Amino acid sequence: MEERKKFVHRLFLFSLLVLITIPALGQDNSFSSSDYVKSQYDIEMRDGVKLHTVVYAPQDTSQEYPILMKRTPYSCRPYEEGRIPEQIISNPYMQKEGFIIVCQDVRGRWMSEGHYTTMTPNKSDEDEIDESSDTYDTVEWLVNNIPNNNGKVGQWGISYPGFYTTAGLPDAHPAMAASSPQAPISDFFFDDFHHHGAYLMSYWFVTPLFGIQQEAPTDTAWYDFAQTGTQDGYYFYDSITPLTKADKYYSKENFFWQELKNHPNYDAFWQKRNILPHLENIDHPVMTVGGWFDAEDLYGPLNTYRSIEEKNPGLQNTIVIGPWSHGQWASSNTHQMVGEIYFGKNVSQFYQKEIEYPFFMKHLKGKDMGKLPEAYMFDTGTKSWSKFSDWPPQKAQKKSWYIHGDGSLNDQKPNKAGDKFTEYESDIENPVPYKEENDLVFTPADYMTDDQRFAARRPDVITFETEVLKEDVTLAGDMLANLYVSTSGTASDWVVKIIDVYPASTPETEHTPDGVELDNYHQMVRSEVIRGRFRDSYEKPKPFKPNKITYVDLPLQDVYHTFQKGHKIQVQIQSTWFPLIDLNPQKYVPNIFKAEESDFQNAIQRVYHTPEHPTNIEVKLLDKK
Repeated sequence: MEERKKFVHRLFLFSLLVLITIPALGQDNSFSSSDYVKSQYDIEMRDGVKLHTVVYAPQDTSQEYPILMKRTPYSCRPYEEGRIPEQIISNPYMQKEGFIIVCQDVRGRWMSEGHYTTMTPNKSDEDEIDESSDTYDTVEWLVNNIPNNNGKVGQWGISYPGFYTTAGLPDAHPAMAASSPQAPISDFFFDDFHHHGAYLMSYWFVTPLFGIQQEAPTDTAWYDFAQTGTQDGYYFYDSITPLTKADKYYSKENFFWQELKNHPNYDAFWQKRNILPHLENIDHPVMTVGGWFDAEDLYGPLNTYRSIEEKNPGLQNTIVIGPWSHGQWASSNTHQMVGEIYFGKNVSQFYQKEIEYPFFMKHLKGKDMGKLPEAYMFDTGTKSWSKFSDWPPQKAQKKSWYIHGDGSLNDQKPNKAGDKFTEYESDIENPVPYKEENDLVFTPADYMTDDQRFAARRPDVITFETEVLKEDVTLAGDMLANLYVSTSGTASDWVVKIIDVYPASTPETEHTPDGVELDNYHQMVRSEVIRGRFRDSYEKPKPFKPNKITYVDLPLQDVYHTFQKGHKIQVQIQSTWFPLIDLNPQKYVPNIFKAEESDFQNAIQRVYHTPEHPTNIEVKLLDKK
């Protein structure tokens, strides 16, 4: 059992922390691990807490180097003196060039002192500390104490380290010259653990990683993951529904689990952990990076970019989003796939060499390798990169796609002659799975491009579809689902999926996995959920009135996708998505985390398509001709 725990721990860290140890194969690096010397320091912050910091500096001291820093809650291992990992930084082009690479354990984690809190709130006055002040104090110490630095510092990080990079942006140290938040968490009520108030139950397993305090600095894991006894995710999560049953796995020692349970609404607890309102007074270039199929953090990069753009006019602020799941841009994989869909060769290498490397080289070493555009975006339909001077593109035209009672989807508003609504029963005992095969995984990933035919065949998933496209249709930017719905219950979730339906003649590629047929493949392009109680306010939820037509607006994440000629566009709507999200009882209770089994009930759901209540999807169409 102990060996299994160790294996699970190692596997989890590998999947979550791609940024730490991803090898870059086939690169002729001028700077290999043998060209670096390792030093470790405990840097004192303004409140006296010491943060453990690992520094890898080139042995060649004949020149000065910029500092490239990552701050992380996931460990700066290895801590052994003199032990240097084969790959110090995931981008081989930057390692070849030579940087002083710095990794710091944030306060309360691993070898650092202090108290850890999830998504550290920003300080309210100058006497307090936060991640911004810790970053400032660290940079101040580094530029004054690390030999052979050129006085310029860059910061980067993927996922949670992306949040710490974002937190270091406002009122940054004068030496901070470039920052790249990558898949940054921005707000846990919309990223990772929630989507529009719905709890992402698939993240329940990783709660101990964030929710257990360490007693003192340590180089070994102090938390344990739950022993589930099965790899069947659907079965296991069903066994802890209602969520009161999950308490037997997590004691009160798991403070994050208690926070999740006790703050089901977007109250002050979550609001003060939202970094977005604080992204002002930024004075150095920023490049935010994300993946179109990042099931963990897509809200973060899109809204981090937007917030910086709004609050810092004139700042060099770039956004890059490619065909990746969480952190894949740091990978050395030659062939880029998400799930069963192939997106091309050397996509991540292109990013590393042509985008990330020039960004840091220009601002940290003064080597101008060409100007990056405002937005570098990958079209996941044509499988090609595009450059934009703004995002979303101003020339993209707003359009509404309406659903109809005959199952059609088009730009014509419904007329009075058609059916008023499409109806289905949301069966709480048989919820719609988010994947056809549902293994127990640490965090979901591949479902973002999965074939949705299995869902389209269910009676509790309603589908609407265009005719076969006579020409390419490109979506570029944000989308909004305007839903007119009713439920026989008093609570309901609403899930909307945008799907690319391939032609029946589509052949498999050499990279298509065995057993997968692309003939009539229903590739998910975008999907999102809202807990209906939050339709008017995330702070003050309210029940539905049974069978009353109600408007629910569901913001969908941005997309850049061309539905090609010969394909069809499909919209699916449903009310369960298990166990990606927890089950809504469909009876209003103040706190779903504390619902009883008797609260769960089936519900008759109706989606309306009339002139007065025209359910539609607002999109942005881009003419690429």
